[in-house]
Amino acid sequence: MSSAPVYGARVAVVGAGISGLASAYLLARRYDVTLFEAADYPGGHTNTVDVTLDGVTHPVDTGFLVLNDRTYPNLIKLFEELNVATHPSDMSFSVSLDDGRLEWAGSDLNTVFAQRRNIFSPSFIGMLRDIVRFNSSAQRHLDMAETTGCSLNELLLQGGYGITFRNNYLLPMSSAIWSSAAADILNFPAATFLRFCVNHGLLQVRNRPQWRTVVGGGREYVGRMIRQIPGLRLNSRVLGISRNAGSVSILTASGAEQFDAVIMATHAPDSLRMLANPDRREQAILGAVRYQKNTAVLHTDASLLPRRRRVWSAWNYLGANAAGASRPVCVSYLLNQLQPLPFSTPLVVTLNPIEPPAPEKLLSSFEYAHPILDLHAIAAQTQLSSLQGLNGTWHVGAWTGYGFHEDGLKSALRIAKSFGVSPEWAKL
Repeated sequence: MSSAPVYGARVAVVGAGISGLASAYLLARRYDVTLFEAADYPGGHTNTVDVTLDGVTHPVDTGFLVLNDRTYPNLIKLFEELNVATHPSDMSFSVSLDDGRLEWAGSDLNTVFAQRRNIFSPSFIGMLRDIVRFNSSAQRHLDMAETTGCSLNELLLQGGYGITFRNNYLLPMSSAIWSSAAADILNFPAATFLRFCVNHGLLQVRNRPQWRTVVGGGREYVGRMIRQIPGLRLNSRVLGISRNAGSVSILTASGAEQFDAVIMATHAPDSLRMLANPDRREQAILGAVRYQKNTAVLHTDASLLPRRRRVWSAWNYLGANAAGASRPVCVSYLLNQLQPLPFSTPLVVTLNPIEPPAPEKLLSSFEYAHPILDLHAIAAQTQLSSLQGLNGTWHVGAWTGYGFHEDGLKSALRIAKSFGVSPEWAKL
């Protein structure tokens, strides 16, 4: 990693998601920081909006929703530093396939067998057996996958797991977590997949982490951070970045400005497009990371939840079928269960709805993009250190880890440390 500029130097940060916000927030203590954001709000996936229902107006989150007390240690400490309160959240999960032909949820036996006929279904009982076997074998599978480098699909085939387990449990759960199509999930490195699931307690019944949501919505932490970033510029899309000996030129619609360094906090392919004359390493590493574009629709249409109310969960996977699905994932987040909301009307965010909500129940829609952590992306992560500081350019983002808020923050903490700024609470 190349050396950082001297204290007081001008540093540009491009992108005001969690990675860019954290980079600017930390470096503003020692550097002259300008944070460029193309959108008209800071936060990226942290996008809180006010909703009026049942005669009450309240903030709700539409992108970043939850964190937990075990695998988000840096985010927890950042929130403590910012005096941001959190509230316990529910992370229950359901699956609804083929317009309700098969529905189940994992909360208890009543929801597992929400369709009583499944008590007598050999394929459904086989799926439950495979779930128990897969979960109990997770560490053994992880050890094997780290040695062989196999994909998740290869691991499932080698393990003899049934098609019902794959299509009615593992792929729906994984697609919902990573907001990726099932076909892309199958190409994930099995080691990455299992390591995440083990660390997050997703494959155990007891001692799971407590998930939490931000009181007042994620904009509470964003607002506290931007008050410490005087150089924030919204509606300032970066059109190009030129690097010369000892300086970086940032081009926007307002013209070109000179900086001593730039931190790219944008999606990897977007970063590559902005860089004038990228070298071969930048082209290879940044170009290896693909993204899934997802439309998030905020609405009150209960038809985009499972047909059986007893199955309703915080996360609800909806699909025609999961087998080899290449269409974008469809998952409905029941916000009333995820956040402490004062609404009795079900309030839902659905990613990529199979059918659009009724027009009178549509509140808003948003576009997000999530990294696809396939073999190429994971390989790019291992080579990223060779880019840091190259031509005065550093890279941060959730794509450098598992794709979540903690990963974006951790990447910013790493770069801040190389710039001589590191809070005592940072865990790298």
